[in-house]
Amino acid sequence: MIDQKKSSKADLESKKMLFTQIGLVIALALVLIAFEWKSYEKQELNLQQRVAENIPEEMVEITQQDKAPPPPKAPQQTTVIEIVEDDMEITDEIEIDVEADQETEIQKYEPPVEEEQEAEEAPIFTVVESMPNFPGGEAARILYLNENIKYPQMARESGIQGRVFVTFVVERDGRVTDVKVLRGIGGGCDEEAIRVIQNMPKWEPGKQRGKPVRVQFNMPILFKLN
Repeated sequence: MIDQKKSSKADLESKKMLFTQIGLVIALALVLIAFEWKSYEKQELNLQQRVAENIPEEMVEITQQDKAPPPPKAPQQTTVIEIVEDDMEITDEIEIDVEADQETEIQKYEPPVEEEQEAEEAPIFTVVESMPNFPGGEAARILYLNENIKYPQMARESGIQGRVFVTFVVERDGRVTDVKVLRGIGGGCDEEAIRVIQNMPKWEPGKQRGKPVRVQFNMPILFKLN
């Protein structure tokens, strides 16, 4: 009579197929790892070993080369600075509307039309039929100079006095331009004479054959200490 097993879990015969499959999987994994495994040969590097290579030096033949002629020099450009009068009227002012948005209507810009300048500058006369006159006459001119000339402090301290001879042009509209000193005395008197002449009111222009012309006028200005 055969004794019965105490438990069905102790029967390994039913799990034989499972163990066989697990073993096949492990064996296949080992074979794949063996194929993928790479080995490298161990190499020793000797950093102290040096190899000297004998490289023959090439001789370069030196020949005289003709220098190319220098390029022609470009013509020198000069800048011309045009000096305008202080009372020149500026017509190209720009107005900016800070409250403008996308719906604001913008006026089309029209460039200002420049007046054609005279082909030739009007000549300057030294003597004409009717010479320029200061407005109010000679007495008014002397009064203007006495009231507007300020004796320079440097000339006063140095005791400088004398006449400064000034030349200028009375334009056809009475303006005074191109003020220059013909003979000065220094000490700031020359600059003061130019300043006073430049600030003069418009003169009565000189006339030749009844038409106003440009006239060069010379004037002495006396600086005298009391």
